[in-house]
Amino acid sequence: MEYDAIIIGGGLSGLTAGSLLAKSGLKVAVIEKSYNPGGSCGIFKRNGVTFDIGAAMLFGFGEQGFNAHRFVFDCLEEPIEVVKHELLYCIHFKGQVIRFGADIDAFAAQLGTVFPSERANIRRFYRDLEKMYQDVMVESPSYTTPDEIPAKGALKSLIKHPLSYARFLGYLNKSARSLLEGYFADPEIFKFFDKITSTYCYATLEEAPAVLAAVMFVDNHLGGSYYPAGSTIFLPGKLEKVIEEYGGTMVLEKEVVKIIFEHNRPVGVVLSSGEAVYGRDLIYSGTVWNLYGKLIDRPNLSLERARWAARQVPTYPSVVLYAQVDKAVIPLDTQPVEMLVGNPDRLDESEVTVYISSLDDKTLCDPDSHVVLAIGPSFKDWEAANEGAYQECKEQEKVRLMGVLEERFPGFKKSIRFAELASPRTIAYYTNKNGGAVAGPKQMLGQHMFMRLHTRTEWDNLFCCGESTVMGTGTPTVTTSGIAAANAVLKKRGLLPYVYQPERKQMVRILKRPVTAEKLYADVPTEIRTLMQKAARCEYCEHPYCGLGMPAHLRNLDIRGIMRRVAVGNLVGAGKRLAAYCQEHRLQIDCESLELSQCECQCILNTRTGQPVEIQAVIDQLQALLRQNQ
Repeated sequence: MEYDAIIIGGGLSGLTAGSLLAKSGLKVAVIEKSYNPGGSCGIFKRNGVTFDIGAAMLFGFGEQGFNAHRFVFDCLEEPIEVVKHELLYCIHFKGQVIRFGADIDAFAAQLGTVFPSERANIRRFYRDLEKMYQDVMVESPSYTTPDEIPAKGALKSLIKHPLSYARFLGYLNKSARSLLEGYFADPEIFKFFDKITSTYCYATLEEAPAVLAAVMFVDNHLGGSYYPAGSTIFLPGKLEKVIEEYGGTMVLEKEVVKIIFEHNRPVGVVLSSGEAVYGRDLIYSGTVWNLYGKLIDRPNLSLERARWAARQVPTYPSVVLYAQVDKAVIPLDTQPVEMLVGNPDRLDESEVTVYISSLDDKTLCDPDSHVVLAIGPSFKDWEAANEGAYQECKEQEKVRLMGVLEERFPGFKKSIRFAELASPRTIAYYTNKNGGAVAGPKQMLGQHMFMRLHTRTEWDNLFCCGESTVMGTGTPTVTTSGIAAANAVLKKRGLLPYVYQPERKQMVRILKRPVTAEKLYADVPTEIRTLMQKAARCEYCEHPYCGLGMPAHLRNLDIRGIMRRVAVGNLVGAGKRLAAYCQEHRLQIDCESLELSQCECQCILNTRTGQPVEIQAVIDQLQALLRQNQ
């Protein structure tokens, strides 16, 4: 089968591109190594508790500013519910707790009390940047990457606000430090801003380009941060839903190992299973190193280009601690996102960002506990460690991160109910992020913006998106890169691209904090809501036991994948999985009910609690829906 477009990688950027193309009527296939789409944005479960894999502070859902997620869901006409955090986050810096709220003037005043000698300069700094941000980012929203901005549109905006655009473009090849030096003299305030850039774009003030820092310093406030109601499974899950509803194909648990070329032109891909899949256009959503170091063979690749890719400097490797703790150990004034600065003078392993999403979403765990995700840099040599040394390193890092959290939350260690660590090797294994560098190539001068991988490549039918491209890291930026890649394909085919239209129906619904089980699925018809609630109890096990309850030749029913789809409302996709299984085994959907009672016996929740996922009820109801639609 030949597709109109093959998406290599099912992270957020790939899913964004795939969903927009499917909505436009193209026959799309998204190929993803994992059994769950989303890359770093998604969940896993342990004992009924939901943990975010990585992305847990999501920008881009606001009504103004850099709101790429809102734009995409409006374009797709797909509703999504989110909760807005009270603050973007807070930083614990040299004994001070600095709170990032929506009111920039109030924030500037707060910062002025921390750095009194710079009070007037702080106000001037934020006033100047806010005006530039409003002129460049808010008045004329452009949901594409800089390398794809049409010259006509750019000229129109430039004429309207020449001074703001001149300043904005002047920051392109300057460091964030040089931007700050135009306003401040106190060395301590430079240390503070250094922590912001290292958190947001994984680069120091000396490394980070001023143009990115200038946008970030303002968008931190105006845009706000959000969390999908019910967990981050809904963000990739909703994009997958659109892909499957519009006839697209999700190829999960299969990795693209090679791009097929004919006459020096990419025409398809080879999967880890040995299958070949062909398509007219290819969109690559992965790292620059894997593209030029693994997927494109040497006869089709210039040595110069391969060397350029290899020279890209990665962001630092990361470790992630996942923990469930007693509710009492987390103070009531704690924010869902807190940055703990251990050493204000330089970046080291004591710098940890903590996400406690259960503060604003009570569906993630039981009411007397919280889920904690803590992420920070690790400079150990993980690659060289043998298995014994590797496990020892993991245990050491777990203890170290617990110690950091103990300082912020006294009694943290004793309150732990569950703890698990993801090392850089874990991150690389599950997400294909080389070396566990969670943000891909560093957004630093010399490999920033236009010096990164572009949307268009040296082949006119191979496009790129993701954190290796011009926009860099973060969920709204990789989403923007996915929009740009989809639009490049659409323009090539003479189809209408997705652009800002103020009259579009708004599809993002912001719930009041906190999210509760009663609020989740509240607008869904009762029958479907009950179905989704039953499916949402699934643990989505990496190695499911439930299938063992079926005869050996029938064990390929994707119970996990069906439950995951139903839980986010993707009944079409779940139905396709079930229908394909029935067709393969020559089962008649309209008259044969699958016997799944033994699957429930094997369910991990039955083993632990005696209350299995109601697999039989979910599949029976899904079969009934399929019969109705025949």
